[in-house]
Amino acid sequence: MTATTDTGPDELRDRMVDHIAEAGHLRSAAVEHALRTVPRHLFVPDATAEDAYANRSITIKPGEPGGRPASCISVPTVVAMMLGQLDARPGDRVLEIGAGTGYNAALLADIVGDTGQVTTIDIHPDVTTHARRALDATGYDRVHVVTGDGALGHPDHAPYDRIVVTVGPWDLPPAWLTQLAPGGRLVVPLTWRGQTRSVAFVKQDDGVLRATDSQLCGFIPMIGDGQDGERKARIAADVDLHFDPDQPIDPDTLHGVLALPATTVWSRASIVPMESTDLIWPRLTGAEPGTCRFAATQAAVEAGLCDPAFPYSSPALVEGDSLAYLTLRRPAPDATERRFELGATGHGPAGEQLAERLCAVIRAWDHDRTAQPIISAYPADVADEDLDDGQVLDKRFVRLVVST
Repeated sequence: MTATTDTGPDELRDRMVDHIAEAGHLRSAAVEHALRTVPRHLFVPDATAEDAYANRSITIKPGEPGGRPASCISVPTVVAMMLGQLDARPGDRVLEIGAGTGYNAALLADIVGDTGQVTTIDIHPDVTTHARRALDATGYDRVHVVTGDGALGHPDHAPYDRIVVTVGPWDLPPAWLTQLAPGGRLVVPLTWRGQTRSVAFVKQDDGVLRATDSQLCGFIPMIGDGQDGERKARIAADVDLHFDPDQPIDPDTLHGVLALPATTVWSRASIVPMESTDLIWPRLTGAEPGTCRFAATQAAVEAGLCDPAFPYSSPALVEGDSLAYLTLRRPAPDATERRFELGATGHGPAGEQLAERLCAVIRAWDHDRTAQPIISAYPADVADEDLDDGQVLDKRFVRLVVST
């Protein structure tokens, strides 16, 4: 725990919001007002004010020993980013899936005002009890707190103008789609092809959800029916692949592939330290059905088994008994500028071809680094001919189409 200082919570809160603004995550005056108004520290009474306003999450309900927490208060920059995507307005009816501490619901109540309505739901009774008490204590008693399965939504207050999900689902339950009003927004940190992105869907007149904005993030996985879809397989000591069940990936064919000779292809695209490459991943998803996540420990890197750009989480491409993953070339020690060239390292019979294809996506990203793919979500029973053009990702409840 951080040692306490003489700085008061109001000043700490302003510093937090100033940091969020500097990071580029404030999209509206309404969100800024809410963040500067709601006393975040009162929603985490076991933390110091310094910890409450630091740019990190705080666990409020531990999970299984050695595992992820069951509930937490999210990182402030992520909270602001998702509120910006949600774009709630005064008078809106809002449903939040995942009550957490109640802090996010208080922010939403500030934004929608007395003419709006906020309902927050969580499956853990102790979490909703904490949220109810904190909301009452801070003057946000008009927020409805419900104990129940968030996958079912809350039909009593539907339809909703906005639905925001603050846990990490793998799929989109049908109730969220049916309870969202036409033209409404669903902001959800959805997991697909090994990545989790906060996707800002808008419900079209025909019921299809469509998004042109997704942001890299990380959330506690959602529990419940249909939410355990992601697959994880070990292909070498300390190296895993994360992929989806609809993909033509057989990890058994990849055992030993990293021991085969590697071929690295360079893209001529480069980045400086702390520069984001996260939009390469959804671009790759929109181009290649074998997109997945390559995850290696530092021990695997130090042993020379692999050299991914970001060891714990790099985009990769798998086809049959071959794979390629994102890598980077570090500048020489005497270089006048610290720039890292992006490339791809391939292994297996088709490793070089896969590395070339991954580099082609890197070059497309380099041409316009801000371009976002279009992500559409259809009910699972929609036929192929009725889908948008793009790569199709089949989940249990929905069919996602990613178009670049």
